[in-house]
Amino acid sequence: MDADKRREYWRRNVRLMSILLTVWALVSFGAGIIFVEPLNNLTSFMGVPLGFWFAQQGSILTFLALIAIYVWRMDALDKEFGITEYEEGVHHS
Repeated sequence: MDADKRREYWRRNVRLMSILLTVWALVSFGAGIIFVEPLNNLTSFMGVPLGFWFAQQGSILTFLALIAIYVWRMDALDKEFGITEYEEGVHHS
């Protein structure tokens, strides 16, 4: 892979990570800390105030979903740039 393709690959990788980490920060910090009181006043989730739920469970579940999205998108990006995990014909012991 030439230098331009390598830069484009990493630019897109960093962009994806930035977007996903921003979403996680908004959910965990925003919904779980900053907006906890207004969310607690809105409704409850399974008998638990919504703000408390985001602080305790929602941010963790969001993080797991974002990991799955990252794996899915990086697999597609690797395929697009012809990157494979193992080199064909090379045996690793």
